[in-house]
Amino acid sequence: QLQLVESGGGSVQPGGSLRLSCVVSERMSEVNNMGWYRQAPGKERELVATVGLLGSTNYAESVKGRFSIVRDNARNTVSLQMDSLKPEDTAVYYCHADWRRSGTGWTRLDAWGQGTLVTVSS
Repeated sequence: QLQLVESGGGSVQPGGSLRLSCVVSERMSEVNNMGWYRQAPGKERELVATVGLLGSTNYAESVKGRFSIVRDNARNTVSLQMDSLKPEDTAVYYCHADWRRSGTGWTRLDAWGQGTLVTVSS
């Protein structure tokens, strides 16, 4: 089964930056959408950003202009550059993969990483 491993989380002050990375155990060129989600304490998991096989991106309104998602199929990684961080960005961030190519069709993955913690505070 496809595995995802996140890294890059940490503690920063408001206005700071972090870059998260997710390493995929299989060739990411075979995976459709890669994404980053987050879950804050006491809240449900929410979408942060996604990037499609051909590079199309989608962002949550709360992070537009501050976050950037990029996939590198050659290195089997997807990253999330986070700038101008705010306290409300504090959460565990999870990497996600939805579908992978299987012959002439697709197989549903719905694979999640273990998460990496981002804390933004003064």
